[in-house]
Amino acid sequence: MDENQLDLKTKITAAIICSLVFMVVYNFSAWYASNLSYVPSFVFSFDKYLPFISLSILPYLTSGLFFCTIFFFCKTKDELNTLKKRLLFAILIAGIIFLLFPLKHSYTRPEVANPILKFLFHFLKTVDSPYNQSPSLHVAFAFIFWTIFRNFKSTWRSFIALWLILLGLATLTTFQHHVIDLFAGSILAHLSFIIFPIQRNNFQFRNFHVANFYFLAGWIFALLALLLNEFYNPTWLLLLWISLVFFLVGYHYQKDDVHFLKDKKGTIPFYKKIIYLPYLILYWSFWKFLRKNKMPIAVLPKLYISSLLDEKAIQDFEINAHTYIYDFSAELEESRSIKENSKYFCVPLLDISSFDVEQIKKIVLEITKNYKELTPDGKILIHCTMGFTRSSIIAILVVKKILSLPLHEAIKTIKNSNKNAVIHTYLQDFLTTIDI
Repeated sequence: MDENQLDLKTKITAAIICSLVFMVVYNFSAWYASNLSYVPSFVFSFDKYLPFISLSILPYLTSGLFFCTIFFFCKTKDELNTLKKRLLFAILIAGIIFLLFPLKHSYTRPEVANPILKFLFHFLKTVDSPYNQSPSLHVAFAFIFWTIFRNFKSTWRSFIALWLILLGLATLTTFQHHVIDLFAGSILAHLSFIIFPIQRNNFQFRNFHVANFYFLAGWIFALLALLLNEFYNPTWLLLLWISLVFFLVGYHYQKDDVHFLKDKKGTIPFYKKIIYLPYLILYWSFWKFLRKNKMPIAVLPKLYISSLLDEKAIQDFEINAHTYIYDFSAELEESRSIKENSKYFCVPLLDISSFDVEQIKKIVLEITKNYKELTPDGKILIHCTMGFTRSSIIAILVVKKILSLPLHEAIKTIKNSNKNAVIHTYLQDFLTTIDI
């Protein structure tokens, strides 16, 4: 049997361990809070407008069913181990918060007339607690469950996605949690994704890992906007715009959408400049103050790598009609003077993320061909935004192809030329799979 294959015993063991830890942590923290003389509540002013929906008890209670069965949907040991780590992390961190900052639900639940639903709410009151509020483990678990179910290929995938959304919203409409608990649960889940990424050293999963940083930032800014609006003034709701932008960028990273900003001509449409303005300002600030490769660095005669050039660097580089510019930046537009006075090619790649291998092979072969056909006054510049990773990756493959070098020699050549090059071990392992 493949060492990464799972047997039933391994899945059952993981389920028992996580269940036992959950029961101990959850029940102890609930017991602790119930014995305190005073336990506060945290309620936003708009919480009172949330409706009580008795039917929402159905998706709410299925969280326990998902928790008991999710382990049996894992297909590999890596998947199961990651799931187990994320669940245990969420449980233990939530337990610590429950003990340090205990909260309780403050609304009285209306009477339920339907006998079946009334029985279910009675059951909920017996097994669940009005304490252990923030972060909501129901919400954190729902996100973690989805990391397994999203790999489904059947129509069940869409149904489960909808059901998990209803499960998260049900924390509010069953009057079991307040809004802040939902945000805290979402933040906790995404922290678990970042700390325990799926296949940490597999470059092909970098998109999901980077996306989770953006999703985490989105939840944090959304919660911050609501808190500042509640305690200061409504103008802080502008932070919801930043939150939305982070969510959008995270979504595009998951989809590996390299053209979510720049079109194939390297232009960012005006409406996107407005929508993504906070993101563009953030990346411009990184580029302006943190980039180190401000001037092109020669890795071979007439072959250069750099960050996105400013106007001074463009003048010093002396671009002409025989200069090839390969722009791998997905975040910022190229200078108009470069587009107008050189042979410009826009090939955006997402930062610190995986890429389309076949597309990169094609581009590397094209750059190699153009390099061998350069005129005496011609040259090639490969650049991304900051000049640390994307341009270095492409340069390694180009140097390897031009000089017919082994991969490790090509990497050494780039590192010797550019001391700021960032070539992680997982990236080097990935490069070994590309045969050009």
